[in-house]
Amino acid sequence: MIILGLDPGLGTTGWGVIAASGNRLSHIANGQIKTNSAAPMAERLVALDAALTDLLLEHRPDGAAVEEVFVNVNPQSTLKLGQARGVCLLAPARTGIMVGEYAARLVKKAVVGTGAAEKAQVHAMVSRLLPGAKIAGADAADALAVAITHAHHISTAHRIR
Repeated sequence: MIILGLDPGLGTTGWGVIAASGNRLSHIANGQIKTNSAAPMAERLVALDAALTDLLLEHRPDGAAVEEVFVNVNPQSTLKLGQARGVCLLAPARTGIMVGEYAARLVKKAVVGTGAAEKAQVHAMVSRLLPGAKIAGADAADALAVAITHAHHISTAHRIR
C-alpha cells in the first residue's frame, strides 16, 4: 500500500510518501510545497492544489493522511492553516482515496512514544523507521510521521477484523 502523508501549511506544506506492507515500511519520496507569500490567498491555494495534484498523479497513493489543525494564538494564522488543510483534504479525496486525519499529539505518540515529543525527536525517529531516507526538512519529516501513523492505524484495523 502506498500512503501519502501531509503536514499542511499555507507557506510550507510537508509531504511524504511511504510503502507499507504489513509492519514493513519503506520510504518512497518526501518534500515541501512552498507558496509565494506575496501572492493573493486564492492564488496560493491554487498553487498548493496544483502541486498536490502533481504528487497524486506521480505516486498514485492508495491512501492519504493529513495532520489535524491545532489552534494558534493568532486566529488569522489558524484560519490560513485551516484553508491550506482544506486543500490538503480535498486533493486526495477528489481522486477517490480514503483520507485519514490525525492529531499532532497522536502522530508524535505513534512515532516517538510520547505525544509531547519535540520536532527533532520526530525527525530522528522517522529517520530510524525509514533508514536511508533523505528528509527534506521538519515539515517533510512531520508528513512522513503522519503517513507512518496512518500505516499503523490501517494495519491495526485489519488485525482487529
